[in-house]
Amino acid sequence: MTTGSVTVSGPRLAAPDVLRGLAIAGTFATNVWVFADPRGPGAVLAGFAGGWWLDGVLLAVSNGKFLALLTLLFGIGMELQYRSAVRRGLRWPGRYLARAGILFAEGLLHYLLVFEFDVLMGYAIASVPVAWLIGRSRTVRLAAAGLAGAFVLLVVGVLTLGMLTGAGDPAFPPYPSTWTGQVWLRLTQPLLFRIELVLIVPSAVVLFLAGSALLRAGLFDDGGARLRRTLVLVGVAGVLLNVLTSLGGPAWFAVERYLVAPLVAAGLLGLVPEVLSRLRGPAGPVRRGLTAIGRTAMTCYVGQNVLAAVLFHDWGFGLAGALAGISPQVRTVVVVAVWAGVMTVSAVAAARRLRSHDRGPLEALTHLAAAPRDLRRRAGRRPASRRDAR
Repeated sequence: MTTGSVTVSGPRLAAPDVLRGLAIAGTFATNVWVFADPRGPGAVLAGFAGGWWLDGVLLAVSNGKFLALLTLLFGIGMELQYRSAVRRGLRWPGRYLARAGILFAEGLLHYLLVFEFDVLMGYAIASVPVAWLIGRSRTVRLAAAGLAGAFVLLVVGVLTLGMLTGAGDPAFPPYPSTWTGQVWLRLTQPLLFRIELVLIVPSAVVLFLAGSALLRAGLFDDGGARLRRTLVLVGVAGVLLNVLTSLGGPAWFAVERYLVAPLVAAGLLGLVPEVLSRLRGPAGPVRRGLTAIGRTAMTCYVGQNVLAAVLFHDWGFGLAGALAGISPQVRTVVVVAVWAGVMTVSAVAAARRLRSHDRGPLEALTHLAAAPRDLRRRAGRRPASRRDAR
C-alpha cells in the first residue's frame, strides 16, 4: 500500500496501528498507578510510595517509554497529514491549526473533568510549531529540534541536580473525595498539575520531528530493514541505561522519563514492524485487540482514564482507599488486574465500534469539527448508507 511516498506491504501494513495500540496500553500501565495512589494523583510529584520491589520494576518498564512511543507516532501522523495536504494542493498548515485547537479543547476538558496529567494539551501546543516546521528545510528542522532538545536537557538536569542534593518533595493539597471537588482543585491548581507541560511540549517537538524524519527515511518501507535494526540497537542501549537509572533511585526519575524513555521507544518503533513481518497466519486476539485500540487511540486513552477514575476515586468505587490497608503484594495484583481488565474492555469495545464505523467516537468528533463547513453540511444531509443502516 502506498501512503504519500511511503510504500508499505505485507504485515508491516498493520504496524502503525499495532504500535499505537501498544503505546496506549503502556501509557495506561503508568496512569493506573497514579489513580491507585490513595494520596491522589498529585502525589506522583512526590514519588510513588508504599509498594514493593515488583512495583518498582513495573513502573520502570512503563515510565515514559510508551508515552514517548505515542509521541513519535503522533509525529508520523503529522507527516502523513502534511503529505496528504501537499498531494491535494491544499495550503499547509491551513486547517491543521484548527485541528490543533480542537485537540487542545479536548485535552482541557479531559484535564478538568477526568485526569490531572493529560497529554493532549501538550500535544496540541507542540503541534503548532511543528506544523510550520515540517515543511521547512532539513537544516531548519534540525536546528529547531536541537534547541528544543537542549531546553529539555537543561530542565531535566536542574531537576535531577535538585533531587540529588536533597531538595524537598513538592507540597500538594489534600485530594478531594468528591468529583466536583476534584474538578475545582484542577481548576485552581494549574501550576501544580500542568507544570509538566514545561517538559512535555519541547520534548514533543523533538519527537514529532523525529517521527516525521523516520517516516521520510523509510521506516515502514520494504527497504527500511536496516533503519529498523538500527532503531532496535538504540532501544537496547536505552534498556541498559534504564537499568542504571532505576538502580540509581528516585533522583533519576526525570532522566529516565524524558531522556532514556525515547531511546527505548525508538527500539520498539523498529522492533514491532520486524516482528510483525515474521509472523505467519491470521492475527491472534492480542494483535487484533492492539490494532483496534490503535485505530481508536484517543477514545481509548480518554475512556481508560474515565474507567480508572470511576474504579479508584472515592466518589466511584473507592478502590484506591480500599487498597491502602492491604499488603503491597495483594495491592500490586489488584492494580495489574485492573489494568488487564480495562485493556480487555478497551479492545472489545474498540473492535465492536470498528465493525460499523471507520473511527472511534472522539476521533469522529474531531474529524467532523475540523472538516470544512461545506463538508459538514453535506455530512449532515448524507442519506444513510448500508453501514449506517446496520
